[in-house]
Amino acid sequence: MKLTKATPQVPRLRQEFDRLFERFFEPPIGRFEMPLMETEWAPALDYSETEKEFVVRLEAPGVHKENLDVTLEQNVLSISGKRESRKEEEGEDFIWKERDEGKFVRSLRLPKPVDPENVTAVYQDGILTLRLPKAEPAMKNRITIR
Repeated sequence: MKLTKATPQVPRLRQEFDRLFERFFEPPIGRFEMPLMETEWAPALDYSETEKEFVVRLEAPGVHKENLDVTLEQNVLSISGKRESRKEEEGEDFIWKERDEGKFVRSLRLPKPVDPENVTAVYQDGILTLRLPKAEPAMKNRITIR
């Protein structure tokens, strides 16, 4: 049997099911875990690693920069925010509505410590890009015995 990568056209329901399944087996991460019922949507997230840093890109078009919150605590990166609904015009009734709105939270545990003083966050064209430099390994100190 040959395994292939999923195509980008994977139905949204499948993505949501996969996220629910993954979250079920994740260890608890304290205040970063938001009950599933409170989260109304989950923006797409890409996570990659280079030799020197972790790179996280969150796709959140329509979310104002002021409505995004990024925290890093005990190697857990948490991104939360909200996309406000569009005001309906008088007499307008939706027949079909696909754009997600409301609150979201995405959290992930980083496998290695990062240098929080040098993390950069840029939000441009609906994409939040975080660059999290890996922390330098602690130097070994030789202790002289007297």
